[in-house]
Amino acid sequence: MTDLSPRPRELLVKAARMYFLDSRSQDDIARVLGTSRSNVSRLLSSARAAGVVEVRIQDERGRDGDLEQALAERFGLAHVRVAAFRPHQDARADAGRLAAEWLDDTLRDGQVLALSWGRSLQAVVSAAAVDEPRRLEVVPLVGGLTTDLSLAAAHELVRELAGRLGGTYRYLHAPALLRCATARTALLAEPSIGRVVARARAADVALVGIGAMGSGSTGRILDALGLTPAERADFAARGPVGDTCCRFFDAAGAPVGGAVHDRVLAVDLDDLRAIPTVVGVATGTAKTASVLAALRAGIVGGLVTDAGLAHSLLSADRAVGADRAVSVDRAVSADRAVGADRAG
Repeated sequence: MTDLSPRPRELLVKAARMYFLDSRSQDDIARVLGTSRSNVSRLLSSARAAGVVEVRIQDERGRDGDLEQALAERFGLAHVRVAAFRPHQDARADAGRLAAEWLDDTLRDGQVLALSWGRSLQAVVSAAAVDEPRRLEVVPLVGGLTTDLSLAAAHELVRELAGRLGGTYRYLHAPALLRCATARTALLAEPSIGRVVARARAADVALVGIGAMGSGSTGRILDALGLTPAERADFAARGPVGDTCCRFFDAAGAPVGGAVHDRVLAVDLDDLRAIPTVVGVATGTAKTASVLAALRAGIVGGLVTDAGLAHSLLSADRAVGADRAVSVDRAVSADRAVGADRAG
């Protein structure tokens, strides 16, 4: 492997990340780096020679088997699909196709399938197709959304997926985001709403999107809740890193309480953990922290993702593990020092 000083290697990593993970053109990369296209080409070649980039041939299914095995072993996952890297391809669409294939392989007659919402699940639904209709029921995990968030709302995805699978479906006729906790309590007391929520909690399989703070629709969710400045400050102080089913969690995967939690009509994180099979669908390295938290906390027991995020998760998990090991060593050393002082 070529011996590179830190700065040149950092440049190789930056160029390789933009080209291979972000699917940016060499002309675009040249503009960002302030260099020529030919120099970018040389940087990418050097990245391969230095081992910054590894090239592997994948099978015809478009899956990266090595990354699937690594994720399964690292996080104890029962179900994993990783869309292989393909330059200039839509990673979300590729992951959606793999998730749809997983559903076809997994679902059985008589089961209840529960869905959250979002663009990742829209990609799954768009790719879903079965040779034979399934006698199953599709239900939402979260209530309806406002106009600004309804492009991939749960009730639309539920209806469309049920149609594609040949099953039946139920709507949750209540908004997901409310302006006060009292309204949520009153709605859940309605029998027609309570029955659908109970059905979602008792699902056999759940497919959920995983959101990240600062990206996608997270900000619009908070806006729709009508939080006061004090409530927003309290929410931020609790350290949220991501959400699923409009339920926010911190870096340890613990639910973020407060006004945001109390004004959402959806299943809870503990409800998700109780469902036998819960698979998250997420792509893009921006979701590393949120997906890592969901995996470590057992919010999801399976994952469908792309190669870029898979690599990022494995790297981040190693870093977190190393930090924890250092903390443990320091704690042990401190305990021994205290013991020595006492003995003296």
